[in-house]
Amino acid sequence: MVKPRPAAGGGRWVEISPERLRGWLDGFYGRHDGATEDGLTLTGASNGDRATLHPPPGLDAVADIDALLAALTRPPRLGLLLVRRGAVAVGVADGTKLVASKVDRHYVQGRTAAGGWSQQRYARRRDNQADAAAGRTADLAARVLLPYAPGTATDPDTAIRALVCGGDRGMVDAVLADRRLEPLAALRHPHLLEVAEPRLAVLEAAAVTARRVRIHLVP
Repeated sequence: MVKPRPAAGGGRWVEISPERLRGWLDGFYGRHDGATEDGLTLTGASNGDRATLHPPPGLDAVADIDALLAALTRPPRLGLLLVRRGAVAVGVADGTKLVASKVDRHYVQGRTAAGGWSQQRYARRRDNQADAAAGRTADLAARVLLPYAPGTATDPDTAIRALVCGGDRGMVDAVLADRRLEPLAALRHPHLLEVAEPRLAVLEAAAVTARRVRIHLVP
């Protein structure tokens, strides 16, 4: 289990790997003298504590806990797009294994303390570099991910079911604004992964993280 994190609006988030979910559920029942189930929400019998389960990307249609447990035994393929100012990593994950991947680096100038005309010149240069980086990243995503998009994949079983993004949200938005990537943008999962500067090891870790079940605990 990943260390709990505070949730906006109250409560906390925990993340559980699919392999450990049954054990976590048994623990919740045991700690709360039983629980009632309403869809994907558990309510403890002893004190009313609630746990709302959020299925991993690609399993959004799952409506109850039994269906979630069954679906987790057949994990869907996922597309991964990790973008930060200096690097990008894209890949296709089948379970925790990458079946396609590519990592690249690019240079975007940092902010400068200079003022006046120099500051404006550096800002324009930085913006131009960021635009160029977004374009190169879109090229890379098109090359690696589009062959696995639904309707494009030669074998429907190899198609990705969701696109999981991580890193800099603004850069991700800029990349997915490319019209070629519309089939991928339509699959984008709303949860943004927190990742270090993309490397192959970071991409491999993201393939594991993306499969976790996120649980909102209140209180």
